[in-house]
Amino acid sequence: MTNVTPDAEGIKSSIINWSVLWRHFYQALISILLALLIGAALLLVSNRDPLVAYKSLFYGAFGSTDRIAETLVKATPLLLIALSVSISFRCQIWNIGAEGQFIMGAIVSTWIALTFSDLPKAILLPLTFIGGALGGAVWSLIAGLLKAYVQANEVITTSMLNYVAIYFLAYLVHGPMIDPSGFNFPQSPLISKALELPRLISGTRLNFAFIVALIMVGLGLVFWRTSWGFRVEVVGANRRVARTIGLSVPLTIAFVSGLTGALAGIAGWGDIFGIHHRLIEEIARGLGSLGIVIALLGELHSLGMLV
Repeated sequence: MTNVTPDAEGIKSSIINWSVLWRHFYQALISILLALLIGAALLLVSNRDPLVAYKSLFYGAFGSTDRIAETLVKATPLLLIALSVSISFRCQIWNIGAEGQFIMGAIVSTWIALTFSDLPKAILLPLTFIGGALGGAVWSLIAGLLKAYVQANEVITTSMLNYVAIYFLAYLVHGPMIDPSGFNFPQSPLISKALELPRLISGTRLNFAFIVALIMVGLGLVFWRTSWGFRVEVVGANRRVARTIGLSVPLTIAFVSGLTGALAGIAGWGDIFGIHHRLIEEIARGLGSLGIVIALLGELHSLGMLV
């Protein structure tokens, strides 16, 4: 294998560049201030007080312990999906199918919980977690393998798979998995109460799934310092260079597809076992698109997305 040192523009360094970090920080700060000023101008034009509006906005997200907890609840699946998207994008794989992978993770984990409900919690809960990750990974691998081996456009395939997952979920909650005692509402039966993720703050919906998301952020930081993380960045920076130094581009694409799908599937698992405790038709709520926005705003960096 030939030793090749990638250039600075090709691959991001794993060492924090504080000058670059500061530049991104003040650029983001200026952007936020401009957005607030434009919003204030529009509010004034419509005869509304911007200070009252922004005070309500801030209070709605951070005005009390309950509101902060609810903000973190909403942030949990978005963070996991953003992490998923960031890995794909840094490998130059435009996977926009996180919503479908999220749904498939939710479906598989719920099916396991309902089908094997007699198993002890210590076995069944980890099994549902693995099932959620596998559900998302397999769904993503469909597009990943098509991209790796027949050069199918992943934007098209992942978009199509999103629709398949959405309609498959609708079919299940209106048919085979509908709650027989749910008055024909499109939802599955409740999972066992023993499988519900523990609350981090009593009286709120903030649950252990948030801790899982933080763990994934930490693992994401470690990942980019591993040989596989380096492999992903090399393939993303220049596929020709990757082939020259002996890396398998198709294998790397398949690996990234499976890994990112697993993260989105885990997000689906967290929403089921931490919040809803059953499958519902609108579980995804456009989370895939928002996750892409968060990944881009966070510069595809784990800490940036956390912020």
